[in-house]
Amino acid sequence: MDNIINQLELINEKARISPQSFISDCEEKYEKIIDGIVEKITSKEGREIVMLAGPSSAGKTTTAIKIKEKLEQQGVKAYVLSLDDFYLNREDIPYLADGSQDYETVYALDLECLEKGLNALLRGEKVVLPVFDFTIGKRSTTQFNEIELGKDDVVIIEGLHALNPVITEKIEGELLKIYINVSSRIYDKDGNIVLNKRNLRFIRRMVRDYKFRDSTVENTCRLWKNVTKGEDKYLFPYRDNADIKANTILIYEPCVLKHQALKMMNDSVISDEYKEYVRNLINALEKFNDIEEHVVPKTSLLREFLGN
Repeated sequence: MDNIINQLELINEKARISPQSFISDCEEKYEKIIDGIVEKITSKEGREIVMLAGPSSAGKTTTAIKIKEKLEQQGVKAYVLSLDDFYLNREDIPYLADGSQDYETVYALDLECLEKGLNALLRGEKVVLPVFDFTIGKRSTTQFNEIELGKDDVVIIEGLHALNPVITEKIEGELLKIYINVSSRIYDKDGNIVLNKRNLRFIRRMVRDYKFRDSTVENTCRLWKNVTKGEDKYLFPYRDNADIKANTILIYEPCVLKHQALKMMNDSVISDEYKEYVRNLINALEKFNDIEEHVVPKTSLLREFLGN
């Protein structure tokens, strides 16, 4: 994303003087990223698979949906599939050395089903693909995705492992590989980091998990350790495989997320293991001027975490 103003004092000035204009400028930058991706996709002919990877809370779901919507506005039929739907049943998930199951590894996915399904789609065959039911930890027996690609249709595969060669090298066709992340830090005028990239993603995830997944702040902290280990091991080594890299930060977002995030953290009982981390986040978010949530567009990527 070009020309990001990632200095705390400038962010606060824009939030104070003209929050609506500030938000509009940030949203426009993100929409231009989507437009560029869509232009790249439509420059090719034939059936196409787009692999969209990124770490937790980078905005993969919203980005995939927006790409689909803009493709369809141009008359291109598009589908979105999540790699999460290709999870093995819970009892078949690989184990780590400590006896816990490794949900972050690429080998927690049904790679054979994925390979056969995507290659069949590229051949123009009708394919029935799974839907994973996380409430029971198994593939659904009543829901599925039935897809048949027309000659110029597109399928967008989003997930942590979408750039992993274990997957991509088994697909018998040309892929467009996209990597997205929150790729900017926020500094103060003296050059000190106020919020780093992982802090920003954690705040997004904490708000979303609390609102929609019945997760406490403490639980999100506990899960975050394994999530980031998985990213370091299974995602970041392959990010340079991407044809397109995109920064999904909305630089105004701390001004909005702070309302819910501060209340959640201040009201929570936090164990000693995470207390310093949470306290540092509180101190950081308190430095931002407020922007009310209702000003955020309903179509914003931020709604993936705020809801509505």
